[in-house]
Amino acid sequence: MTTYALGRTPQEYERLRAQARVWEAATGRLLDRVGLAVGARCLDAGCGPGETMRLMAHRVGPAGEVVGLDVDADLAAMTEAMLRGAGHPQCRTQARDLTAEEPVPGGPYDLVFARLLLFHLPQRVAVLRRLWDAVAPGGHLVLQDYDLRTTSVQPTLASTEETVRVLTGAFGAVGCDVQAGARLPYLMAQAGVGAPDGTDVAGRLEPLGTAQAVLEQTFRSVLPAALAHGITSQDEAEGTIAALHRDAASFADRPVLWPLLIGAWKRKA
Repeated sequence: MTTYALGRTPQEYERLRAQARVWEAATGRLLDRVGLAVGARCLDAGCGPGETMRLMAHRVGPAGEVVGLDVDADLAAMTEAMLRGAGHPQCRTQARDLTAEEPVPGGPYDLVFARLLLFHLPQRVAVLRRLWDAVAPGGHLVLQDYDLRTTSVQPTLASTEETVRVLTGAFGAVGCDVQAGARLPYLMAQAGVGAPDGTDVAGRLEPLGTAQAVLEQTFRSVLPAALAHGITSQDEAEGTIAALHRDAASFADRPVLWPLLIGAWKRKA
């Protein structure tokens, strides 16, 4: 996936893991909403560091199966080792580029899940069609994706506005859909899935004093893409990070609204 805007470093993997834990309750709510049962076969498409695979493993038990696919072979291998080491032998991962024009391996599944995957893929409709094809009759497709347009601080600050501008600009420049979450029903219709059976919207407010670290980590992760596409310069980026530090110290209590995490699900007849 050559258009991926984020880094592939140990620091980025830890950021992804922390991000996944923030949304654990929101994702668990959807897994329970579709009735993920003991013994079910699950797919986590774009599994990343495996936090959602862990949630699935707790629900399906030793008799179930949890398969994770990720384009990053090193991350996939680390994820499987971590999950098995934590006592989840029903979990396995595979390095796979989901944009390849071939069926999703291992199907059909009782649950096909993708969180923050379609956001990154210019081929999102084709990928979504293949994910739907991998759902077993009576099974569910569950999607969660960001809408970055809500990301803000109130009252606003120039440093956070510039941080968000660079983030959205870099993601957009490489072909991401920064409002993929809000567009999930439309994408599902385009892919032939049909209207979702239900939707869900999760949000998070956090003081700038603690949110600053997340903003900076994400900014640094996308910075190479932002520089490559002329979204910012190295000097401007260093100035933005310095201003963000100053504002986090001076206005630590100002609330930061994270991107909305929007979910949608569909049962296959």
